[in-house]
Amino acid sequence: MNKLLLLTTIVIGFTTACSNSSNTNNANKATNKTLANDTTKTINNQHRIAQKITPSIWVETKDAKAVVDYYLSIFKDGKLKDYRQYKNPPEAGGGNFETAIIEINGMEFNILAAGPFFKFNESVSFVINCKDQAEVDYYWAALTANGGQESSCGWCKDKYGLSWQVVPVEYFDLINSNNPKVREKAMKNTLKQKKLILAELK
Repeated sequence: MNKLLLLTTIVIGFTTACSNSSNTNNANKATNKTLANDTTKTINNQHRIAQKITPSIWVETKDAKAVVDYYLSIFKDGKLKDYRQYKNPPEAGGGNFETAIIEINGMEFNILAAGPFFKFNESVSFVINCKDQAEVDYYWAALTANGGQESSCGWCKDKYGLSWQVVPVEYFDLINSNNPKVREKAMKNTLKQKKLILAELK
């Protein structure tokens, strides 16, 4: 990905967004036409929706528990709130899929494990606001390990291809400083980095 585009997105965006994508026929088969045969209620039969808007992550596997285990191994304060198994009716093409709800830092995420119909891209990413360089180092290493991928300007992908921006909160002070020399140095050196390193940005 173009480094300048990444830097522009960091400066302008830095807000977590989720968007409603248009459904294809395959998506309809796996979602709109399937609310049949709930086979497991292992966590909470009466889960209450806590958020007005909840990010939903469609992964290319059909093993929601593996996805949950992966993210909860990285975000230590997270927890599993709900897990379900479903079976598509014949008129929807058959096949099974799984869902889960996890909570990370008080924020819920829906996990849809319905197979390889869609791929992630950088148009949607999640920002991790890190308190210091040590926290940046931790999340960067955890997300890029085991099939993850480093990008530029603080961006990386996890093993499922989901994009993350791992950013020390002090970085915002640098790029928004009243001192133009501080801003210029931070911006210039950001373009040279993959993982953001505060000592080199100051």
